[in-house]
Amino acid sequence: MEQNNGVSRRGLVQMAGVAGAAVAGLSAPAIVKGAPDQLKYGFIGTGSRGEYLLKHLKSIDAGRCLAVSDISQAHMDSSAATIGSNPSKYRDYRELLGRNDIDAVLVAVPLFLHFQVTKDALLAGKHVFCEKSLVFKGQEMAELRALVASRPKQVLQVGLQRRYSEFYQTVKSMVDRGILGNVTNMSAQWHRNPGWKMKPQPNLADQKMANWRLYREYSGGLAAELASHQVDVAEWMFGSPPESIIGVGGHDYMFDGRDINDNLQMVYKYPKKQKLVSTYLCTNTHLSMFGGTRTEFAEKIMGTEGSVEITVGDDTQPVLAMWYREPSPPPRVEKAGEKKAYAAGATMVTAGAQKGVPILLDRDKVQGNEGFAEKEMKFARQWLYSKGVMIPEESRNPVDTELKSFLEDCKKGGKPRANIEVGLNDSATVILTNKAVDEDRKVLWSELEGLQKAKA
Repeated sequence: MEQNNGVSRRGLVQMAGVAGAAVAGLSAPAIVKGAPDQLKYGFIGTGSRGEYLLKHLKSIDAGRCLAVSDISQAHMDSSAATIGSNPSKYRDYRELLGRNDIDAVLVAVPLFLHFQVTKDALLAGKHVFCEKSLVFKGQEMAELRALVASRPKQVLQVGLQRRYSEFYQTVKSMVDRGILGNVTNMSAQWHRNPGWKMKPQPNLADQKMANWRLYREYSGGLAAELASHQVDVAEWMFGSPPESIIGVGGHDYMFDGRDINDNLQMVYKYPKKQKLVSTYLCTNTHLSMFGGTRTEFAEKIMGTEGSVEITVGDDTQPVLAMWYREPSPPPRVEKAGEKKAYAAGATMVTAGAQKGVPILLDRDKVQGNEGFAEKEMKFARQWLYSKGVMIPEESRNPVDTELKSFLEDCKKGGKPRANIEVGLNDSATVILTNKAVDEDRKVLWSELEGLQKAKA
């Protein structure tokens, strides 16, 4: 965010601090059932992430942007041009929340303001989409949970787009159905070179606001901005948040005024003894998965009978998932009366390195009820996938899917995949990750109770 428009950092924080009183009396919106028109929404926080989301929202006809808000006039002007709906512009987001013709808001302000702006929007009767991490401090968790519970007709969705990917959903189904055997481990990385660069400003206050991700008073650093996505995948696949966290990291390489860590190496242990090992660097982008054809970020889910490599991709490279069968899976213990599913061990495949097989989505599977031409096309695509000539692709970017899903849930009263509990567990893991590294010790999930009671 820039700060050359007469609104100071202190002014922004004061706005956030008093907004609850200004909007608390507004009533909750009625759920729109089968509305023929678009959902009317506002957007709060039009910096780099906000404008990115608006670019995606522009192609989604389920909603219409009526207003944008930011302390930077330049950001608002740019975002208004991006969305193209001639939205009103407000430097004080309370004015946007006070509009009765706006049913929902999307929030992409700096992390330290997520809780306050989300709280104010809920009190104003709006449905809310808030970017991750949902909250910044432990003591914000209980209050937000209680507020959401008190307003069951309002939708709250968190910006964790992997939950909305067809491939990630398919992998979760594979895990649950035992196709990978007993899933014991997961590894992940998000490496950049160099990552965020400091944008110098005339004074320190302006510099901190323009580079808020690089300062601890506003940001959760690499844990919040990068690891949050991947610890959410682990919690989803393993079915639980971690029970303990250890890690090392530091501020070792980038000395430009920032005070966040520039590298993290973490180990998360889960109640069923599963573990996630993950790294976050700013000195190298190499990714050993997918034969080195992708860079920066991906996850690997490993079980006794197979592994999956998966990455959400970006606007230019689609979601990619590859399945690797174990060359010699352990024999299954058959239960009495259970039908034997397959031959065990090396009788099924010869030992040795296995070539990855692309995971098929439903539209590529032969169901048996297709016409001749459709069936032949599916077989042809499967053959091309097996040869590496083509890879299966999702029909939509998961960012588009999560945004459209939010708008539709607001209209129809749907329940988001990335809901309040998903968002709070993710935020809690981020908070405890930073605590483990900063205090150089093993941190337990049970310590969260004390953090939630700590004074602000």
